[in-house]
This record gives sequence, structure tokens and C-alpha cells, in this order.
Amino acid sequence: MIPQGWVNFNLSARRDGVATLSCYYNEKIKNLQIPSDSYIIVQMGKPLIPAQRREKIQEFLAIHQIVRTTDLMDLLDASEATVRRDLEWLEQKGILERTHGGAILNQRVIFEQEYQQRAQYHPEEKKWIGQLASSLIEDGDIVFINSGTTATQVLRHIRRDARITVFTNNVNAALELGEPGFHYYLTGGEFQSRSNSLAGRFALDNLNQVFANKTILGVDGISLKHGCTVPTNDEAEVVRRMIERTRGQVIVAADRSKWGAVSNFPVANIDEVDTFVTDEGFDKTAAKDLAAHSVETLIAQEVTV
Repeated sequence: MIPQGWVNFNLSARRDGVATLSCYYNEKIKNLQIPSDSYIIVQMGKPLIPAQRREKIQEFLAIHQIVRTTDLMDLLDASEATVRRDLEWLEQKGILERTHGGAILNQRVIFEQEYQQRAQYHPEEKKWIGQLASSLIEDGDIVFINSGTTATQVLRHIRRDARITVFTNNVNAALELGEPGFHYYLTGGEFQSRSNSLAGRFALDNLNQVFANKTILGVDGISLKHGCTVPTNDEAEVVRRMIERTRGQVIVAADRSKWGAVSNFPVANIDEVDTFVTDEGFDKTAAKDLAAHSVETLIAQEVTV
């Protein structure tokens, strides 16, 4: 309720703490006149302390995985400089990774899941990615493809009449491809049951006998800061050797959930990647960040027959 003798007024608040007073005076105090375009400094509520701001940032990232600086400025009612300092602090703690205009949540992938369990995540998107990534293979190519559920989709979608040669440590190739029409070779090596793959000294020695002009990789994590990562050292050794023996494009095929994730063993920094094939849920701002590192992002959409 408005006290008797006072005129109602409204404050139009801004982030900088300045409010516009749209009323003139108390009718009982005739000598008090405040122009309608005057400004007063008002306390718009207690500002959050750093610990509170950082907690809210973490809560937001836990839900959305990606955040823009401008969104945090609104959420925290804080300046760009303040938000930037908070993001720097959280990055130093390993909680997030700063990007151009925002940040992404660092998601740790510590343990390797069973192949069949991983195949249940984003299955449709992986099919779309597999189709698009396989279309990048041209007649005459020699291609390395590693293990994993997305890499398996790449193998499934290669044209059966393609005049190419594929070298892979992906055992699913032998189980599913049958006689595809193109040449493919298993690297050999010790069988890894959790990933249905081959690794070890024998696989590495065989890869040393070949140069490829394309490598298509599935990874468990990809980020600007940490590059491409996988959960086991055995797979990491094979992937690194594939990249070393490639005289051409390095293509990473991974769904949007892998962006910002970090696993145990690095296989390539972001500048070693030429093309990133992902699904349409991938953040457009992240694509711009990759472009700044000369990485082309290709967006896979629903497979049409």
C-alpha cells in the first residue's frame, strides 16, 4: 500500500546498479523536485560472493554442459570481467574449459564401458555420423579406422563397391562386414574384450608397414584444451600409430556428448584434427571455436534411404 501523501513511483533497474526514478516528489514536501530523467543509486539486492557465483555456474553446466558468458552475466547479475574471473578460477580447478565467449563442462571418462553398453547411447546419431563420415572416403583411398561404436557405424556405411582398402583394429568389422566388396584388413594383436578391438605390439608393428591417406577415428572425448582422448592405453597406442602413419586427413567422428569430455589417454591435440563429424545437437559456438583451429565441423542429419 502507498503511504498517504506519497505519489507512486517505479524504478527501472539496470545491471550496473543504476535505476531511473520516474516520480517527482512527495506532495507534502513542495520544495523537493526531482527531474524525471534523474538517476539514483539503489541497492538491488545483495551481490553474490565468489563462492556463490561459482556454485551457480557449476549447477548450470551440470544441466546444460555448455554456457555463454552473456548468459552467466544475466544469471549472476555480474559484469563480464567478473564472470571471466570466475571461469578462469573454475578452469584452474579442472571443472570447466573456457571457450570463445563461454565455457564447457569438463566431463571425465575414467572407465571403459562394455561395447554393448556404449552402443545404447545416441544410437541414431551414431548411424547418421557413420553415414556422413563414410561418404568422405573416395575411391583409391587407404583408410585407417579404429574401434568403438561410432567407428563401427562408419564401417557399416562404406559403399560395398568402393575401390578402397581399410585397415582396422575393430573386430566388429570381421563379425559384421562379411565380404563387403572392398579390401579390409584386421591389424592383428591381442583381443580386448571390453571394446571388441585388437591392440598391442603385433598390431603396432603391422601398422608400421602401411601409410594411409585418411584416418577416421571414434574417441571418448574431444575438447579444445585436451584434444582427443580414449580410456585405455592399449587403444591410445593404436590410434597414435594410425595418425603417425597417415599422410592426409584425420577425421574424428563423435556424437555431441563427447564434446568437453576428457578420458584418460590423449591421442591427438585439436590442431592434428582436420574434420569433426558430429550430430545436429552440437553447439554452433563450439563449431566456431573449432574453426579457429582450422577444424571443419560437419553436421550429420537423419539417414535417408
